[in-house]
Amino acid sequence: MQRDEVTVERFYTGQAGPLELKLVAGASGLKRIIREPTVNRPGLVLTGFTRYFANKRVQVIGNAEAYYLKSLPPEERERRYATLFEYKVPCLVFSRDLHPDKLFLKAAEDANVPIFKCPLITMKFINLATLALEFMFAPYGTEIGSMIDILGVGVIIRGESGIGKSESVLALIERGYSLVSDDVTKVTLVDGKTVLGTSGEVTRNHMEVRGIGIINVAAMFGVKSIRSEKSVDLVVTLKAWNEVVDVDRVGMDDEYVKILGMDIPHITIPVRPGRDLARLIEVAAFQTKLKASGHNSAKELNDRLIARMGAAKKI
Repeated sequence: MQRDEVTVERFYTGQAGPLELKLVAGASGLKRIIREPTVNRPGLVLTGFTRYFANKRVQVIGNAEAYYLKSLPPEERERRYATLFEYKVPCLVFSRDLHPDKLFLKAAEDANVPIFKCPLITMKFINLATLALEFMFAPYGTEIGSMIDILGVGVIIRGESGIGKSESVLALIERGYSLVSDDVTKVTLVDGKTVLGTSGEVTRNHMEVRGIGIINVAAMFGVKSIRSEKSVDLVVTLKAWNEVVDVDRVGMDDEYVKILGMDIPHITIPVRPGRDLARLIEVAAFQTKLKASGHNSAKELNDRLIARMGAAKKI
């Protein structure tokens, strides 16, 4: 599990387009670190109340703060700016295309604090920026295996080289399911509970098929055969038949693997000639979907057998 520091520069370069950010001052402070994945409005600090100031967050100034500052005499405004910049705020954003006055820009340059403008209304900016920051702060890692979306069930298929992963993925794509990643799946923990899988930018839409080479899945099977990201709901491990010592024939015991600290359902499928691996993976995904909706076939059959045995004893 990895976490990268989120700098103002990284936030700006990643979100300049979606949030329509424009840098207006403080370029020398772009290396400042954002330490909390949310946004704060510094209205109380601008009035002089500095206790509980969430200064580790991106700060946004909207209409209320801007018009309050305009109501102050220049000398008082300068003092309030000095108070604000005493704290090591990462950056400030003026929403609604509001423009900071010269005193503010000077104070920001002196403190090396980046100042941005954006045309979005304040609450829309806060909502979008918070979502972006939460994703940037999320733990991430990689899983060796291909990932496919089977009717809404995100399945990572693992196994040794040559075991049949690519053939299984191709067969599933031919049945109308969507490829998420080939060979290596990038995973991110979102909201502290959902593991999201995706592929690298460079290899997206492509996969390697041994003996054929690299194929463009979207061009060959259509755009519906590709999905950019999907939650990881199941991990399937393909293993040679003679390496699986104890095969669970009933499915009463649930097995899990840890990905980014989360328990993900896991199934091992023994491989030998003649077995339709794609069909077995498809059924495993359907079974996972049924269990998630409250239907456990093995438990239902077990309960029925116990009830039948209990009835037989009474006779």
